[in-house]
Amino acid sequence: MTTLRDFNHLWRDRNDTSSLKTPRVLIRVFVKPGELESSVAFYEHLQSTRADGGFPFPEAGLRLAMVGAFLLIEGSEDALAPFTSTTGTLLVDDVQPWYDKLIAAGATIVFPLQVVPTGAAFNAVHPDGTVVEYVHHRPDGDGR
Repeated sequence: MTTLRDFNHLWRDRNDTSSLKTPRVLIRVFVKPGELESSVAFYEHLQSTRADGGFPFPEAGLRLAMVGAFLLIEGSEDALAPFTSTTGTLLVDDVQPWYDKLIAAGATIVFPLQVVPTGAAFNAVHPDGTVVEYVHHRPDGDGR
């Protein structure tokens, strides 16, 4: 059984974001291998809150944790490189309407809409050059 402090397995306090009324903004923080747990502790203390999600992304060589307003992403410099140009993450109710709005508004999709370990996501470059990841969470096959 996975414990809430185990960032090597997928866990979330809320595994379905379809009822979100407004997006949750997550500021990206990139940390070196072996620093995720200590970084989680710092951001928990800073915000007086507990991490509410964690998951490995082994295909990319990453581990991630959500703590309040922050998305902590742990990996080697090479593993993090494709992700550091993204300014932040918006956790939304459903990515498809956001995708459609962004295309209509002239955004460029740089990471196509696809299934990810937590649900579905895509990255877009806004007309002003800002790169944002849009993601929604859904339960995985085990209901996590």
